[in-house]
Formats: sequence, C-alpha cells, structure tokens
Amino acid sequence: MSGHSKWATIKRKKAATDVARGRLFTRLIREISVAARNGGGNLEANPRLRLAVDGAKKANMPAENIKRAIQKGTGELPGSTYEEITYEGYAAGGVAVMIEVMTDNSNRAVSEIRHLFSRYNGNLGQTGSVGWMFTRQGTIVVPRSGSNSSLSEDDLMATILEAGADDLQTEPDAFTITTSPQAFDEVRKALEDRGTTVESAAVLMVPQTTVKVTGKEAEQVLKLMEALEEHDDVQNVSANFDIDDSELASITP
Repeated sequence: MSGHSKWATIKRKKAATDVARGRLFTRLIREISVAARNGGGNLEANPRLRLAVDGAKKANMPAENIKRAIQKGTGELPGSTYEEITYEGYAAGGVAVMIEVMTDNSNRAVSEIRHLFSRYNGNLGQTGSVGWMFTRQGTIVVPRSGSNSSLSEDDLMATILEAGADDLQTEPDAFTITTSPQAFDEVRKALEDRGTTVESAAVLMVPQTTVKVTGKEAEQVLKLMEALEEHDDVQNVSANFDIDDSELASITP
C-alpha cells in the first residue's frame, strides 16, 4: 500500500477531537475562499468550490460560515489573501514528502516547515527535488459500513469504470478509488447519483514508488507527518513511505 494510502488509513482510524474539528474547519474555509477567488462563487460553474463546500457540509460546518468563506473569496467581504505553495523534502530514511500549503505569510510558513523537517531528521528540499515521484490523482474513499454495507465490489467497480475511474483498491473498512484529475468530478457524481456514501474525495499528490522504513526512522517519519498535518497553513501532505502493518500498529496509538 502506498505511503499516501497508509497515511490516509491512519488518519481515518484516529478519533475525532474538538481540536481536530477546529483544524478541519480552518482548512476547509481556506480552500473554499481560494476556490471562490480563482473560479468564482457559482457552485455549478466551479467544481473545485463545489467539492470544498461538500466537504464542509459533511464536516457539519454551519451554512453561514460557508457563505462568508465564499464571499471573502469573491471579494464581497474583506479577508486574508492566501497564497498556494507546494513544498518538497525528504523525511528520515529518504522518504519523499510533498506538502501543499495555503498561507498569508510564505516566509513564516517555509521557516516553520523547515524547522519541522529538521526536528524529525529530515530536510526541506528545492522545488522539483521529489515532485517527479508523485502524480496528481483523484482519490475517493467509500466506507464499507452504514448505508454502504451491502455494496459489492463488482457493482462499485462497474459504476466507477463506466464513469472513467482508473482503479479500485479494497481495504477491510473502505474502498479507495483512484481517477485522473479530469475524470474525478464525473466519478464522484456517478457515486452520488447511485446513492453511495462517500467518506472523502480530493485530488492529491500520490506517490508512484515507495521507500520502506523501519524502527526509529519509521517513528520519525510518522511524527513528521503528524506535525505537518497539524500546522495551520498545511492543506495536504503526501509521502512515499512503506511501513509493515505490524510495526505500524506498534507505533500508532
């Protein structure tokens, strides 16, 4: 399983907290504002904004918060201007890491992220240093519980392939669907049209090769990932680590 997939699985299994909810709201508000600034405030004409708003609704964000975030993006209300930046670096053991950031202070952001890499035995690199190991892909997670409990792999596969998906991976608690960025919205819509519950959907950087890490290096990689995820300016983190499931269970709570 790729580093991105393993990290996504770890995050799903972690219990939600009020702090995590607040962090999620901050991330979603920034995404909504930037999407509205770049593509306008019309949900039907702006797929990125529609995806961000759907995510906010699933997180139970109040409708008024969503409306204000859109208005700040379109300029109807005053608000911060966020710059989108992608940082690249190496974690312990030579693990490649991609960090997608939205910040109103790029100097502060790069300084703090560089410090996190150093703290956990990694190095922030130059643009292009690890980006060639990743491709941008749509990733849709469908839980195998609740209203999806009777969903068969064959039926799901038929639906997503017809809509243009690339692959389907089966895990004990979820299906993970991958698509090209171009087919992402169509596949997501096909799932919604058939009444399938989607846990998460995003276009992310996905590693094409993996690096196996063990022992202290594995622990340092996971600590770096957690620290980056908790940073206020970080939107998404992807990495190409591979850690044996047994070792992963002993490291993560």
